[in-house]
Amino acid sequence: MEKFADLIKQIETMSVADLHALVKDLEEKFGVSAAAVAVAGNGVTAGAEAAEEKSVFTVVLASAGEQKIAVMKAVKEVLGLGLKDAKDLVDAAPSTLKEGMKKAEAEDLKKKVEEAGGKIELK
Repeated sequence: MEKFADLIKQIETMSVADLHALVKDLEEKFGVSAAAVAVAGNGVTAGAEAAEEKSVFTVVLASAGEQKIAVMKAVKEVLGLGLKDAKDLVDAAPSTLKEGMKKAEAEDLKKKVEEAGGKIELK
């Protein structure tokens, strides 16, 4: 922005101590905080990222439901675990079944466990 070219040149030549004093003076003059402005700016960026579709999911078993044995079998089959490992995961619900899954894989895992009676959350 040509409008601020002179101001930018002045700021470029300032020492760190002078820059710090300038920031403090601006904060006092306008009743704002540089940290609050930075956080607000990051919030706008985070909102834009959240609008993008998620491609990697964590599958969490929220509840085993009433058909605990069927859910154990489904978890064992889908994740390729031993019976004890599957039982431990189901008993520990809510528990993370698998992290870093692609959307299609996560949906497939969710479908199979929910058909067996469990409740799944995709995060």
